[in-house]
This record gives sequence, structure tokens and C-alpha cells, in this order.
Amino acid sequence: MPANLTPQYHKAEAAFRQAQSPQEELDCLQVMLREIPKHKGTDKLQADLKSKIAKLKSEVQKIGSQPTPGKIATKIPRQGAGRILLLGAPNTGKSSLLAALTRAQPEIAPYPFTTQSPLPGMMLFEDCPFQLIDLPPVTPDFMEPSTIGLVRGADLICLVIDLASDNILEDTQAVLARFDGKTRLASETYLDEEDLGVSYTATIILLNKCDDPGAQERLAMLEEYVLGPLKMERLEVSATQGIGLDVLKRRVFELLDVVRVYAKHPKQKDPDMTKPFTIRRGQTLVEVAECVHRDMAATLKGARIWGKAVHAGTTVKPDYTPLDGDIVELHV
Repeated sequence: MPANLTPQYHKAEAAFRQAQSPQEELDCLQVMLREIPKHKGTDKLQADLKSKIAKLKSEVQKIGSQPTPGKIATKIPRQGAGRILLLGAPNTGKSSLLAALTRAQPEIAPYPFTTQSPLPGMMLFEDCPFQLIDLPPVTPDFMEPSTIGLVRGADLICLVIDLASDNILEDTQAVLARFDGKTRLASETYLDEEDLGVSYTATIILLNKCDDPGAQERLAMLEEYVLGPLKMERLEVSATQGIGLDVLKRRVFELLDVVRVYAKHPKQKDPDMTKPFTIRRGQTLVEVAECVHRDMAATLKGARIWGKAVHAGTTVKPDYTPLDGDIVELHV
């Protein structure tokens, strides 16, 4: 029997993946249990939720609301329309990509572990900002403890592979091996309904240094021996030459299903077209109102809309689903 999980359940599930402490995880799980449809098709999922709630309650009682080890770095405030992580082996060019895509100024050097802690920057696609974070490198012997929590809560992972490296097979296999447990890389983001502890995070593969003379030969070998079974999108880029970076920005925007909504004040003639509010495709005016002010959603009565799918100034209810580029005048 299909679970038929509600939008409220999926919203709580997304918050659970991004939780930064056991208390936050507990709060999200309790919402998920409250929102889950109660029928035979969800019996196992309900039991799993209750088991995890009981375990977390015990954990919270022992350590209070302090973050668990490995989640401290997730205290980097979330900004923009989504959080994207640059993940990879040493010297794959992650810091160069961060510098090329944002205004961040990471230390860039031709030796391993130049990046020792997560470093954020803001990447713009047109007028839409995304938070891009360069993670410390992953090797067979070491991975920064905070990396797992950051990967679990990210909106998108960019797995960076160095097409100029003769160690491309070993390095890539080492990174993939690190994410073969409870936190995994996949073509889309979801929680395993058979085991809510197993989380999959949407990932695309960035084949960096594609301008290297031996890049295509190494790529063919990589596809044959490592990447073949992986159903993840591949993009060829070069941080130093700027190849593929505009394509990458657009794909991030598309993959995250971002909808830009522009606000117009009822007493003003023109909307503010410089800083859009961003929601996910399929979300409603309620989520737009939450972006404006967290208390506005509770008192939202409706809005006037200017957009491609409606006549100018059409009055709509709070459950209206905006399209990218819509202008809204919220009424409370």
C-alpha cells in the first residue's frame, strides 16, 4: 500500500536531514510521526519513527541540546537559495572552483590539505544566490568529522574529480568508499523508508581540469573502472580556464528547482526586482510569506499576482503555487 506522505511530512523530513543537534532531530521526527498517514502501508515507518524518537529522547536527556561531535561545522548559517558542497580528494581543485565561482578567497596551493575547515562563499546565478562550501579533502585515512553532517544536510553535493591526476582511480574510490554507510551520495535526495538513519544526498560529478592534455584518456578509464554504475550527472569544468562554470551555475539552479518570487508592497507601485525570495517548485504562497517573515504565514489571507500564468493583478488564495519570476503582493 502506498504511503501517500503529505507535504507537511516531507517538509519535516527535509528539516530532519538539516538538523544540527539531537534536539532538532527529535523535534523533526515528532512532526513526521504526527503528520504521517496512519494506515497499514506506513506501519513499519511509524514503528521506525517511534524507535528513533525514543532513542533520541534518551540521548537528549544525557547531553541536553549540545551538538553531537561532527556537527559543529553545520553551524555555518544557511544562506541563499540552497547549500552546495564541494567534496573531493586532495588537490582536485575545490578551492580554485570556490574562488572562481564566488568572491571567497581561499588559500590555494599545490599540496594536500590546504583547506583544513569548511569555507563558505556565495555563488550567483543571475539574481539568485547559492551558498557554496569548500570542504576539507577526503582520503582513505582521514575525513574531517564534520563532513558527514554537512553532506547529510546539503541540498546538493558537487563531487570534484581531478582529470589531471594519475591517481584519479584511487582517489575517487577512496571518497566514494567513505559514503557507503548511513550517509550516501546519489542522483537525488531522500531518506530510506526502510531505515530512516540512511540518508541519500543529491550529487553531481564535476570533472575538473578538463583542459589537461590527458583528461579524456583518464576520464575514459574512470568511467570504465569507477563511475560506470553511478547514475549521477557529469559536468566537465576547468576552474582555471572558466570552462563549464556558467553551465554549472544554471544546472544548480535547475536541479534545486528554485522559484524566484519578487515582492511588491501594497502601497508601492513597483516591486523590488533586485532581491527575490526563493522557494522550491511546488511550494505555495505560504512558503513565500515565511521567507518574508516567519509569523506572516499564519495570518496570510491571499495575494495579488503578476506573472506568466495569470492576468496582471489576479487575486489568489494562500495555496497558490508561484512560478519563477512571479510578482506577489501579499495580504494579511
